[in-house]
Amino acid sequence: MPERIDLAAVDIDELATALQDQEDYEHWWTFDPRTGEFDYRSRYEDDYDPDEERDPEILVIRPYPSHVWYQDMVDFAEEVSDERASRRLLRALDGRGAFRHFKNELYEEYPELVSVWQAFRTARAHRRAVEWLVDEGLVDESAARQFADEHSDPPVP
Repeated sequence: MPERIDLAAVDIDELATALQDQEDYEHWWTFDPRTGEFDYRSRYEDDYDPDEERDPEILVIRPYPSHVWYQDMVDFAEEVSDERASRRLLRALDGRGAFRHFKNELYEEYPELVSVWQAFRTARAHRRAVEWLVDEGLVDESAARQFADEHSDPPVP
């Protein structure tokens, strides 16, 4: 089992970004729990060598599937108290291009909700990042619970 690390020493924003990265399968993020450093690697880098021995202490961060992040948009839209806004945001999530449609609808029609959405999305992403650390055996459950309690979803108007 890996050695436990201090949650305060981890850049939760960067880990959350890595877990959300859906760009392609030609690059990947890694995390070195000994140093707390993240790295972004691509098979197109000059020094890429697929046969290179990888340090077993360095963890590859596999992004969570898009349906996880999609559900955050659904949950947010369902919590919006303005029925019309809620309906329109939920409708934007139907079909292909849901992420783009949701963002367009939110930014163009409900700019007053943008900062609330960003705080909502960030709180969820940060809690998932801490859950990932728990799953990797790097942070204990009690630290994760305390973090989750301190980083709950913000109220949605």
